[in-house]
Amino acid sequence: MSLQGKLEAHLEIKASAEKFHEIFTHKPHHCSSASPGIVNSCDLHEGDWGTVGSIICWDYVHDGKKCIAKEVIEAIDSEKNFIRFKLIEGDLLKEYKSFSFNIQVTPKQNGEGSIVHWLLEYEKISDKVAHPETLLALVLDLSKDIDAHLTEQA
Repeated sequence: MSLQGKLEAHLEIKASAEKFHEIFTHKPHHCSSASPGIVNSCDLHEGDWGTVGSIICWDYVHDGKKCIAKEVIEAIDSEKNFIRFKLIEGDLLKEYKSFSFNIQVTPKQNGEGSIVHWLLEYEKISDKVAHPETLLALVLDLSKDIDAHLTEQA
């Protein structure tokens, strides 16, 4: 049984791809306003918002527990509305050797709304560790909250 895995999901949203992408690249600290039940805070520890190599620390709630995740921005492609975060510290590393999040947002062809594609890539520390389905559900719920926040502002 392989310890490496990938989980992915697509979610239709009403917000534009550019606005949704901007939240995760330049304004992740706004996630706590958009989704206070999930994100308590998001702080910049090194670098600048929206810059590869910057380090961001998330304080969030997962499965009813307060958690911390410190991530480095590994890649940004603004033309493709893509960002990749790699976990470098935090609660998830108690069960996973490595963990990364890819978020790509694509405008829908009819011009109304977008499709958010989440890809979680990870390596478990043992085969006793569950695949992170609840974490995938969490980021989808976060995406819905952000979409509602962005479309309320429009």
